[in-house]
Amino acid sequence: MAVFSLVSAVAGFVKVRYLIDKAVIDNMVFRAHYRITSAILFVCCIIVTANSLIGEPINCISDPSVPGHVVNNYCWVMVSYTIPGKSLKPIPSDTAHPGLGPDTGDRKYHSYYQWVPFMLFFQGILFYIPHWMWKQWEEGKVKNISEGIRGALVETKEERLVRTNRLVQYMYETLHLHNSYAAGYFFCEALNFVNVVGNIFFIDTFLGGAFLTYGTEVVAFSNMDQEKRRDPMIEIFPRVTKCDFHKFGPSGSVQKLDFLCVLALNILNEKIYIFLWFWFIILAIFSGIGLLYSMAIVLLPSTREAILKKRFKFGSSAEVNALIRKTQVGDFLLLHFLGQNMHLSIFREILEELSRRLHLGSSSGASPTSVPSAPSTLEMSPIYPEIEKFGKDTEI
Repeated sequence: MAVFSLVSAVAGFVKVRYLIDKAVIDNMVFRAHYRITSAILFVCCIIVTANSLIGEPINCISDPSVPGHVVNNYCWVMVSYTIPGKSLKPIPSDTAHPGLGPDTGDRKYHSYYQWVPFMLFFQGILFYIPHWMWKQWEEGKVKNISEGIRGALVETKEERLVRTNRLVQYMYETLHLHNSYAAGYFFCEALNFVNVVGNIFFIDTFLGGAFLTYGTEVVAFSNMDQEKRRDPMIEIFPRVTKCDFHKFGPSGSVQKLDFLCVLALNILNEKIYIFLWFWFIILAIFSGIGLLYSMAIVLLPSTREAILKKRFKFGSSAEVNALIRKTQVGDFLLLHFLGQNMHLSIFREILEELSRRLHLGSSSGASPTSVPSAPSTLEMSPIYPEIEKFGKDTEI
């Protein structure tokens, strides 16, 4: 029961939040990093530390002259090993278990299993860091300026008009001042991609260079000849290993004892890391696509036009083109986030009013960037009295 209570505590990472309560300040791929991936890694960390699922992590067949718990603790701390040349030997004619047999001097030591829980926990933190950085950079801007018109919070038409007009006024007066805001988001998005790719190589180093091809080898294993195939899961995560123990004999001479150890924990480790291999590959692919999508938003105004027309169903081509020409990447990103947090009809009203003001401003020769000082997000607080109540409450 303790395991399930710990797992339920992690469930907060993936619970669904409604737009009326929280502001959405990223995309689905971004959320897959800090919610789903972090939750997966923390749950795996809990599972491998729950001894009640598999019993003791290591059990060794010991000599009667040495207490069993002493041998178990010694072999767990001092690491055990297998013989790589014995992996393909027929069982049981030539060897008792894969990777075991007479010591020929060629040994493969397995010391990673002591550090698996710490690695999983550390990786979970790594996947949460970009989101934490973005929250500090974002400072609750989307939540503050969309308070009262987000989701289903708009009570009356008059109230909606007042709030939308004030939001449009804020966007108009702060036009071209959100590029640093966008830079922070795109940096954290790139950091997500670097993080997932870096974690793949990080695990590969941790497992002695066996992780990069781990998934492909497991898939190929099922199609190989039964008599000649080598199970990569057992080779990387052996279930039975050898351990050497030295002690003094009755006459004071050093005696070497050879023990057989069962690593039950590796039954879980092999399943965890094959799942992580496929998940990280999928996440890296989608993160790369998301990064290319963001680059297209920054470099290609036509991409921004297509998003407004197809996703938000806004205006004609001429209206969309005029709005994109008069705004910059930072303005578009903030509008994009606002569109994710509002009903489509309300967001279209905001875009129409903003386009009208920009058109009137350009016709009269006035420029929104010539305003002496644009209001900050905190200066928007008097517009929405509820802001002080919620503070910087964005999604976690």
